[in-house]
Amino acid sequence: MHFEGIYTPVITPFKADYSIDYDAYSIHVQYLLESGVHGLMIGGTTGEYYVESHEERVELLKIARQICGDKLQIIFGTGSVDPKSSIKLAEDAAKYKADVVLLATPPYSLPTQRELAEHALTIDRAANLPAMLYNYPDRMGVNMESEFFDRVASCDNICSIKESSGDINRLHMLVNDYPKIQVACGMDDQALEFFAWGAKSWVCAGSNFLPTEHIALYNACVVQNDFAKGRRIMAEMMPLMHVLEQGGKFIQSVKHGVTLDGRFAGEVRKPLLGLDDAEKDAMAQVVSELKVNIAKIVAEG
Repeated sequence: MHFEGIYTPVITPFKADYSIDYDAYSIHVQYLLESGVHGLMIGGTTGEYYVESHEERVELLKIARQICGDKLQIIFGTGSVDPKSSIKLAEDAAKYKADVVLLATPPYSLPTQRELAEHALTIDRAANLPAMLYNYPDRMGVNMESEFFDRVASCDNICSIKESSGDINRLHMLVNDYPKIQVACGMDDQALEFFAWGAKSWVCAGSNFLPTEHIALYNACVVQNDFAKGRRIMAEMMPLMHVLEQGGKFIQSVKHGVTLDGRFAGEVRKPLLGLDDAEKDAMAQVVSELKVNIAKIVAEG
């Protein structure tokens, strides 16, 4: 499996009663399909998988597959506190025709590298699909270290990693020591650095509402190999990256971005709470300026 382009971790729109608005979700998936992104991630952190039932997560996959057909790669998240739940999700990923499974560390349990490798290989056997690892120690509590990669190296299905640690040294380690594993940027404010080191894919929550702008950075760096242009685009994106990565309200901000773009994003499920009016105004200003400035850079050719 080859990963290249912009992959959107899709939000889940919740109604006022916190049930899923599947109609709004379908409209959003259709929008992403038409926007030119290269793949979707269903059941990722941005989708609030951790407060969704197994049935809800599978239904979101089924709807996305029905809408997209074979036009987009679909990555399905198997993350759960309970490894048994991850196994069932992996089985349903294959049953309902996901292209790829996302293999994450079970949060809170703090497994050793050997235990984490056994977990990943167990989920792999349940799905027998191409797999993208998900390293996000701030949420999971454990980094995927060299011992882990050495233990899973013989698994042909494990072919990519979404690296979300924020530690640029891990990018260097992955590219230099484990070149068979494709590296996908999972930390939005480091996208330029990932592309400079040869990454060709970016799992970016902001593409839920700014797909054109995220594709512009990918095109500049990966397709055109024009890093001078890429730096200009990234500089214009940095205020948004600050809001998303350092603002403390990542999912809420992404959902408000979708709202600003004219689609229903709805509530966030508790314990999260939505943005206040000042935060909404600040987000709107950042998005508005970003769109104008990047459009000018792209128009220059």
